[in-house]
Amino acid sequence: MAETADVLIIGAGIHGASLAFHLTRRGLRPTVLERRFLAAGATGRSSGLVRMHYDLEPESALAWASYQIFANWADLVGGECGFTRTGFLQIVAPEHDEHLRANVAMHQRLGIPSLVISADDVRRLAPAFHIGDFDLAAFEPESGYADPTGSTAALLTAARGAGAQLVQEAQVTGILRQGDRVQGVETSRGLYHAPVVVNAAGAWAAAVGRLAGLDLPITTWKHDTAFLRRPSDLGRSHPTVIDFINLMYFRPETGGLTLVGLEDDNPLGLDPDQAGEQPQPDFVDRAVDRICRRIPGMDRGSLQSAHAGYDGLTPDQRAILDQAGPQGFFLICGFSGTGFKLAPAVGACMAEWIVDGAPRTVDISPFTFKRFGEGRRLTGEHAYGEIWR
Repeated sequence: MAETADVLIIGAGIHGASLAFHLTRRGLRPTVLERRFLAAGATGRSSGLVRMHYDLEPESALAWASYQIFANWADLVGGECGFTRTGFLQIVAPEHDEHLRANVAMHQRLGIPSLVISADDVRRLAPAFHIGDFDLAAFEPESGYADPTGSTAALLTAARGAGAQLVQEAQVTGILRQGDRVQGVETSRGLYHAPVVVNAAGAWAAAVGRLAGLDLPITTWKHDTAFLRRPSDLGRSHPTVIDFINLMYFRPETGGLTLVGLEDDNPLGLDPDQAGEQPQPDFVDRAVDRICRRIPGMDRGSLQSAHAGYDGLTPDQRAILDQAGPQGFFLICGFSGTGFKLAPAVGACMAEWIVDGAPRTVDISPFTFKRFGEGRRLTGEHAYGEIWR
């Protein structure tokens, strides 16, 4: 006998968990179907940055709305998300200074605490940083990072307490339809019926889309990260940073560690079920070289660990948030490595869409699936170029 739910959510990462949480707050009883276990995909390998600096206003708006939840997690969700304020720096080459100023002005219009600071200001915030290759940076004093797996677990714990169900080791193998409407899904653990099905499957979103007759323009993107031990004389912490000059991001971690990720030379199109979670052979050497350019004293550090994860990547590196294909089939996918910090607000928007017929928290209409068929790509008015966002 098939089980029933108000909404079926495919994927128990941060986006599936956020949607389940917000749906239960609206009185619905969703079921989250996960092919492996909670946060087994991109979420479990996310670097967890919480910042609002984007060159596209709807993304900054989603990040700002999400920040309100991260910063007030205990009251709004319960449990722990591990949010840690470190301050956030966006470093760009001097030729992008005017774009930096324009983007910070946009952030300020949204109410985001953000300002343009000088290289000397950066030196005062982070004395160990090399500042000779840039003039300006954007600074968000309230930003930092959080724990992706812990956040996902807290959201699902709250959702389950309000009537949601989590089914693990349940791989979706088919989408059930009656006419032009979804009716449920077929899984390795049996049938589940619901009038709404949501594809939040991360790196597997394209495969799930095909089950519903959709050709989603999503490939897989492998991202490697390393944890490096900082020499003790470099201090107990440092800001969270996106460094476009060195094509990397980095943030502190407890235990005197620094997490480093690189934006370039990340393989596309790999099967995450076959390629494994080992980083590329040259990744650690490249990561050490990059971080030593920004923090010269890191050459006296050491490697703690390195691993890889996978996410779904769209042609414009922006998410797909839409209803497409059969009636009742929704898309929350294609976040291209930048979805964690947006998830609380995306879940709220999609819950509003499912329950009320339209999102209210943020206007997410730019993230329509139709843009690709129409030959449109989302691009910031003051973009920094074809680099990791």
